[in-house]
Amino acid sequence: MPRILVAEDDADIRQLVADVLEHVGYEVLVASDGPSALQVVRTRRPDLLVLDLGLPGMDGLDVARTIRRQSDLPIIMLTARAEESDTLVGLELGADDYVAKPFSTKELVARVRAVLRRVHARAPAGRVMRVGDLEIDEERMFVGRGGQRVELTASEFALLSTMAHSPGRVFTRAQLLDAIHGEAFEAYERAIDAHIKNIRRKLEPVPQQPRYLLTVFGVGYRLAEDHELQGAGTAS
Repeated sequence: MPRILVAEDDADIRQLVADVLEHVGYEVLVASDGPSALQVVRTRRPDLLVLDLGLPGMDGLDVARTIRRQSDLPIIMLTARAEESDTLVGLELGADDYVAKPFSTKELVARVRAVLRRVHARAPAGRVMRVGDLEIDEERMFVGRGGQRVELTASEFALLSTMAHSPGRVFTRAQLLDAIHGEAFEAYERAIDAHIKNIRRKLEPVPQQPRYLLTVFGVGYRLAEDHELQGAGTAS
């Protein structure tokens, strides 16, 4: 049974989220402030963190930043609609997804299931894709560049893997959202930009001049093809 930590300072919201997640079969842990959330992560090792950005003691962004220095624990942020800039910062820190308040419990459960599904997804044995000096092993959720491992979150891996199936193909943001959520939500399309920025920071030798993940302005993104990765770098 997956174990989920709900870090939320509002007692009513915390209890609601805990009750809903327990009802659908998850074990739920709770924390009401940032330091407590980090302590539970260290001692109880949850499978996923539902993280409010407005925590006392240590805000959600600092909690996410601290966790990302130590682990790839999946994180879904709970945000107020007025916190859009903080949401994008959180995604760039490596959060997997976000749900804006006020939210429906059905949507929250769907996003928890989607993130856990990405974490535990495994492709058939032997499914390894290579593009230039990139290696993407779906069975092991491994990404290598020039033989060096690149650490990605589950959501980042899902995006890169989707594009690696069709190098050169242009994917719209909605199509990439389909790949990681199972359905596209228009309000969340900017999250794709944040994920792409984060992948580039980890993958690209010069993130400001990407060779691998290329922007198709006004449309979306594509993964470079083999011939584009031969010799000199390619910028978008």
